[in-house]
Amino acid sequence: MKLLISMMMLMIATTVSAQDFSFDEVTYTPEATTFRLFAPKDAKAMVEYQTGNKIRRVKMRYGKDGIWTLVVKGDLNHANYNFIAGKEKSVGVFAKAVGVNGLQGCVLDMKETNPAGWENDKRPVVKSPADLIIYEMHHRDFSIDPSSGIEHKGKFLALTDRKAIAHLKKLGVNAVHILPSYDFGSIDEEHLADNKYNWGYDPVNYNVPDGSYSTNPYDPACRIMEFKQMVQALHQAGIRVILDVVYNHTYDINHSNFQKTYPDYYYRKTKDGAYSNGSGCGNETASNQPMMRKFMLESVKYWINEYHIDGFRFDLMGIHDIETMNAIRKAVDEIDPTIFIYGEGWSAGECAYPYEKLAMKAHVSQMPRIAAFSDEIRDALRGPFSDDTKGAFLAGLPGAEESLKFGIAGGIAHPQVDMSKVNYSKEPWALEPTQMISYVSCHDDMCLVDRLKASVPGLQGNSQLDELIRLDLLAQTAVFTSQGVPFMLSGEEMLRDKKGVHNSFESPDSINHLDWNNLEKYPQVFNYYKNLIALRKHHPAFRLGNAELVREHLEFMPTKDCLVAFRLKDHAGGDEWKDIIVILNSSREPRIVDVPEDQYTIVACDGVINEQGLGTIAGCNVTVDPQSALIIHN
Repeated sequence: MKLLISMMMLMIATTVSAQDFSFDEVTYTPEATTFRLFAPKDAKAMVEYQTGNKIRRVKMRYGKDGIWTLVVKGDLNHANYNFIAGKEKSVGVFAKAVGVNGLQGCVLDMKETNPAGWENDKRPVVKSPADLIIYEMHHRDFSIDPSSGIEHKGKFLALTDRKAIAHLKKLGVNAVHILPSYDFGSIDEEHLADNKYNWGYDPVNYNVPDGSYSTNPYDPACRIMEFKQMVQALHQAGIRVILDVVYNHTYDINHSNFQKTYPDYYYRKTKDGAYSNGSGCGNETASNQPMMRKFMLESVKYWINEYHIDGFRFDLMGIHDIETMNAIRKAVDEIDPTIFIYGEGWSAGECAYPYEKLAMKAHVSQMPRIAAFSDEIRDALRGPFSDDTKGAFLAGLPGAEESLKFGIAGGIAHPQVDMSKVNYSKEPWALEPTQMISYVSCHDDMCLVDRLKASVPGLQGNSQLDELIRLDLLAQTAVFTSQGVPFMLSGEEMLRDKKGVHNSFESPDSINHLDWNNLEKYPQVFNYYKNLIALRKHHPAFRLGNAELVREHLEFMPTKDCLVAFRLKDHAGGDEWKDIIVILNSSREPRIVDVPEDQYTIVACDGVINEQGLGTIAGCNVTVDPQSALIIHN
């Protein structure tokens, strides 16, 4: 019986051509508003809308194309509405404007939401993904603490504040990755004084900004305009905006707009009829279904065209199918090929779809110009995801050197990387280094300071602050001198901690906030990050962006326990420096390393970076201080 019902649903669904159908469910003009809905033939679909004090329910008409349609003449601008399909009421799956908590849709002339000069907003120029410096941030974390001195704390508008913009520019990042900013379910927008916290990985309305980050969640236009003002301010500062998108699951099933409009179409099920849970959140969406794929495509394009978004980070990308991700890449290329797409190349559980067809990290080579996070370099540096107390390279433990080399090369095949010794991957998965995100910490799991304290013996006390800082700076040196696309968590430049909390997705501000006082307490940390980023930006050798160039110019020097060294040779990438040598020493002892005999200028040593030079050395060997990086050039 279940099989028969599923077949009938599939027959109904396939009467719609996903290629021809648009998810523009509400199309407004001053003369008329057209409502369209993808729902079953027996849904008896209606639109309930309100103008003034009058509420009307009007039946929609089911067309031969399988779409329900209603045209309402007259000007419905600012009218509230809901679709009713069967017994369920919803805003549809592609609402573009909603009221408080996203329970009612709003017909809106989107031109009203454009800030002054929006038509002249320009995407900051980035010639290659290798040139990106990505800064991952949560709206509330970044600005909520009184020490930030930023207006509109916890809001989109915080990123229009002069102090916020000045900090990002001084640090040198050129892309902010904002955690989920669409309308999500776990925050009650009518009770924001409760200060409930969440990262936002619980989607409700995918195509409208969340009201909790606006100054007035009751005004449907307010959140839209303020989001655009944020993008505009960042663009004017030369900073791109990357949106974290969570198409792989919904907040729940029974209350989701997908389920309310077309029951069970948008979700995968196991062979026994249960909802598949590859997301670990109780459900997984079916990107392989034509209309779900179409939804994702149109949603991505909508964020680009309406909100001028410059890139997308796909949460649990491994739940989506390869065909869908490639279709998204192709559609985005038609708008602007410089828009960057990357994601988590894994799922949180087994998916009800063949593994070989999923957009897993191991399949990145089948997805040109789509990148994935490298847990190889991350865990080579700090230790395994499965155990916070276990360290690796940074803890002075041997065995992670080859995994670190793989990350430094950008996840590509390199003749000097022995893949049999790499931690998670036994063969290269990136075709180009720009398909690998290089990082040591993100919003997930412990932040870098907490992980170091948990995994390196003796770091728990304040007396070991110097050692903690040395290891922190060493970790980021590996990230920012690698050939992948570098990525950092906001606040790491301030020596951020989260009081040891592993998963802070609903912890209070006292755990998640950035303490801006740390900029004065630990100025050497910010200065090192700033100068490290500048070093990468000023020297193309660190961002070759091409696998053949990496194999030609990146040469690893003999590896020792707790020591990895490499040379970027022969003016790599047209660099003005002939040879650049980077040595990473995680041992508590100084190390002597053989180098080609020459005279060298020191640009990084013992936690200090100066491109103009910290001194010179000559000869055929150098001494590297404990738990630090040495960078020299000739």
